[in-house]
Amino acid sequence: MADELQKILEVYLQEYGKLKDEQAQRIGFRDNLLYVTLALFGTVLAFILGDNENPYGLLVLPWASLILGWTYLVNDQKISAIGRYFRYTLVEKVSNLACRAGADIGEIESIFGWEIAHRSDKRRHRRKIEQLIIDEIAFVFSGLVALIAFSHRVSGAIGLIQVLCVVELVLLVILGIEIFLYADLAKGR
Repeated sequence: MADELQKILEVYLQEYGKLKDEQAQRIGFRDNLLYVTLALFGTVLAFILGDNENPYGLLVLPWASLILGWTYLVNDQKISAIGRYFRYTLVEKVSNLACRAGADIGEIESIFGWEIAHRSDKRRHRRKIEQLIIDEIAFVFSGLVALIAFSHRVSGAIGLIQVLCVVELVLLVILGIEIFLYADLAKGR
């Protein structure tokens, strides 16, 4: 029986290790998306404001905001989902296994202590709100500013361009709402 429990525990710990690796990769990718967004915006703005000034290039920025923002949001959600899985499901599985083996539950939960402890930081809520604001600025506000700048630089845009602007506006608003809804502002477990 003890050997069987040990094997199950090893499987759980391997699962933890693999998911932790995936979480770390997603964090790196997600965080780099902010730098990619800044670089892309700088490049497009340099093109738009350069010698051959082309205000239609401003319509590229909302699409870039949408694509990079959505990719950022999906990765951020997966990072949070993995953390929730650790805090609720995996801790429970390992704790139940430990109970069956007669181990001390406190020792088992301390294995996953960081998964809970870092969420109890006194400044976490403030940091998460600040991150929410930065995400909204980087991926939504910047696209909206590009649309406003375009409408001021190209007065009387016609037909398809107007429809494109409205579609971009609607999609940016939806992205902004999704970023807000997925912001993990909760504290503790």
